[in-house]
Amino acid sequence: MEQTVKEAVTKSFEEGLQRLVLSNAPKTAELSKVKVHPVVIGGKQQYQMEEYRGTQVFHLNCSETEAAERVTSWLNDGCFKQAELLSVFHQRTVLIGKKGTATVKCKKRQEGTSVVMPREHNRKKRYLLEEGTAVPFLVDLGVMTKEGVVVKAKYDKFRQINRFLEFVEDILPALPKNRELTILDFGCGKSYLTFALYHYLCTLQEYDVRIVGLDLKKDVIAHCSRLAKEYGYEKLEFLCGDIAGYNGMDTVDMVVTLHACDTATDYALYKAVRWNASVILSVPCCQHEWNRQMECKPLQSFLQYGIVKERMSALMTDAFRANVMEACGYKTQLLEFIDMEHTPKNILLRAVKKERKEREQLAECVEQSVKEILAYCNTEPTLYRLLTEKE
Repeated sequence: MEQTVKEAVTKSFEEGLQRLVLSNAPKTAELSKVKVHPVVIGGKQQYQMEEYRGTQVFHLNCSETEAAERVTSWLNDGCFKQAELLSVFHQRTVLIGKKGTATVKCKKRQEGTSVVMPREHNRKKRYLLEEGTAVPFLVDLGVMTKEGVVVKAKYDKFRQINRFLEFVEDILPALPKNRELTILDFGCGKSYLTFALYHYLCTLQEYDVRIVGLDLKKDVIAHCSRLAKEYGYEKLEFLCGDIAGYNGMDTVDMVVTLHACDTATDYALYKAVRWNASVILSVPCCQHEWNRQMECKPLQSFLQYGIVKERMSALMTDAFRANVMEACGYKTQLLEFIDMEHTPKNILLRAVKKERKEREQLAECVEQSVKEILAYCNTEPTLYRLLTEKE
């Protein structure tokens, strides 16, 4: 019996449990009924259990594992003789007989059946890509079901995509809406966020945009190109190439670089400045250059620890790049971002153009803004060299 009950409960939770009711308790039992439904607390999905004890109802929020274990235990211990479990895909009924034997009936839900979204606990979180509305690329990525339900195992990815779009929403006033916008995504990879950016700007905000994703992996580019065509994203294209050598455009309105490794981020920022891009969004992947170069006697006792030097170098690199962008005429912020899948880095540099500076003035401003700190750390980062070297 235990395996049968456990399997029914476990599969219902795995498929995205929407509602669960335990009933038919013994007359002398303290608990007469239990209801379970998903809730979102602090951006994470949990399950709220409503326990009916006499004339009172008690609420408990717990994880999926804990909720499944409690329900299974109640059924196996004879606390309830019946359970109704409704998931995104199936409706199950568990009946416990007089001899303790369990019968499980399972019926597939019809396609298109309405889906109950998880309740928000205390405060409703507004997402730019709404739950309950299916988005084609999110369905293909396995983030959503065809009904628009966010798959619980992909909820962090869903939050990450929406968080990125919130950063974009903030800078919309800096982008003109009376002409076609050109956006370049360096190191686009699997292009989760590239597709999200196109969908948000073109479909939801009705901007006229042309987005080009650039990456070195030919198979990834081919796959993304096929998907863009499949979705009807006519002005979204993907090209194979590296950041340092790319010269396919004369002007760009917005530069995105969310995966560029080490000095590739510097080349992306350099090109964005040269194009006089209105907006730059950058999240580094890894940052080794400063770590390799840094020698600072006053900090030597700290830098002898590899992990300390590595983290300090990453933060110094982020701060250096932000200062350089300020010197180049950008209002720059360093913002906390949700971790990418393959890197623990979670700082996003967002730069919005304030003023245009000529080449000679630009080099002078950059040199003055960071000269002392570079001398102190005995470093010469790639971005500094690119912006100050004479043509």
